[in-house]
Amino acid sequence: MAMTEPVTEADSITSAAPLTVLSGLLGGPRVDSLLSRAAARFPERPALRTAAGDIRYAELDARVSACAAALRDLAGGPDEVIGIAAVLDPVFAVGYFGITRSRNVAAVVSPLLTEERLLHVLGTSACRALIVSPGLYPALAAVRDRLPELRHVVLTQRAPGLGDAADALPTLDELIDGAPEFTPDPEQGTDDREAERIAGLHFTSGTTGAAKAVRLSHFNLTVNAAQSAYGHRVTESSVLFNHLPTFHLMHLTIGVCAGATHVLWPDDDLTGAVEAAARYGATHLYSLPMRLTRLAAEPALSELEAPRLRAILSGGSALPPAAASVLGQHFGVPVLQGYGLTETSPSTHFDDFDRPKAGSSGVPVPGTEVRIVDVYTREVLPVGGKGEIQVRGPQLMRGYLGRDLSRDVDAEGWFSTGDVGRVDEEGYLFVVERIKDTFKCDNWLVSPSEIERVLFRHSAVSDCVVVDVPDPVSGAVAHALVVPAAGGAEPAELAGFVNAKLPYYEHIRQVHLVESIPRSGTGKVQRRDLREELLRRTTG
Repeated sequence: MAMTEPVTEADSITSAAPLTVLSGLLGGPRVDSLLSRAAARFPERPALRTAAGDIRYAELDARVSACAAALRDLAGGPDEVIGIAAVLDPVFAVGYFGITRSRNVAAVVSPLLTEERLLHVLGTSACRALIVSPGLYPALAAVRDRLPELRHVVLTQRAPGLGDAADALPTLDELIDGAPEFTPDPEQGTDDREAERIAGLHFTSGTTGAAKAVRLSHFNLTVNAAQSAYGHRVTESSVLFNHLPTFHLMHLTIGVCAGATHVLWPDDDLTGAVEAAARYGATHLYSLPMRLTRLAAEPALSELEAPRLRAILSGGSALPPAAASVLGQHFGVPVLQGYGLTETSPSTHFDDFDRPKAGSSGVPVPGTEVRIVDVYTREVLPVGGKGEIQVRGPQLMRGYLGRDLSRDVDAEGWFSTGDVGRVDEEGYLFVVERIKDTFKCDNWLVSPSEIERVLFRHSAVSDCVVVDVPDPVSGAVAHALVVPAAGGAEPAELAGFVNAKLPYYEHIRQVHLVESIPRSGTGKVQRRDLREELLRRTTG
């Protein structure tokens, strides 16, 4: 993978690989064109593999066309919003590509949402139809009467115990089996016009407020699929082993973009997942930081092998460097992280296979630029300066739903991510913290994540999170919530361990031992909620 040249002045950093290197990966103007292209090139190759069997590219493409006809017959269109729950199952691939091929807009819905968050997502996007998993159906049933725009509900599959109302709903397979023959929309425009149509609404994580609906075009998604496949070195011979709790669209599109095989493994058993990856000949293992951290501490790790593995890839939140080191040494492959946001389709950076850097998110993907600006003055900072990360590139969103793009992207195309980070002299990005999670102690900017990285080095710490607590003298000070390891932990000893390694304004004032730290399905901490809960507990 091409590297950036060393940077010596305050300026943006641009990927050394231009977009032209992706020409062989871009399959057409629409995101479903990626699938059509793969089916034409590799009709008999397995596109999706599960414990239940394989779906080959030609079969998947035909199923998607039938799904598109069924959804167009059901919901009309074009440009109707059809939601789909992103379960780790082939039905997501059929449904998502089917929605886009019908020239409607896919609203990707997390199957882990609570009732109120589901109501917000479906209400904000004005979903006309929803393809819903059995696990999410009870939450939908509880709020259905508050969603006047939602006309049609389709189950991904049947399951017992959902009630009479669910029994009367069709499944996606039933709709597809009764669909008319698919024919392209006669109103379809030129390639350029199709590429700029909105393909999907994707929702921000909501860690700093209500989730926003991000408008992503077909071009955003197809170009980022190619950027990501290039960054991950995915080729037609790759086998991508997906060990995530839900289906992230990026893993589907990069596999289809390259004509690779994508293995879906929803079982959360760690050793079983590695054994399955070995059986399937996985070249890329995708998982969450919290799962990889547990795998690194797994007593049976020494007995596990995955001989074809070329890389372990982590995303969603930061992977502790110690865990990455253990896994990298054991499997003999790089353990890599990237960076991106929902607003960037999602990827902007990937670590380099040949020259990974511990704790880094890597270098920009082709066609992408990054710069660091002062959080307060907005001046562009020199190499090594810590400030807000700004990015621009062809994968940048078309704006939030209901809001003009100019409110969030400046006249030069720069998007402020809300994350604090720095870039080193070789162009590697190091993400430090969300701006809204940072605080000031004695007017010094403090990053809770940097304190956590030190705390994680202590053998008595199984998990931890640092939050700010108001202080009448310093403004705010750091407190730590710690899940002790099996042997227990002493709060004063932990605080002393950390404070000896950090400047005074980053010192931990108190350590609170807890049984667990709540995390989202992707491993993210709701730091604001934890801070409020701690304040309630400590102030009575």
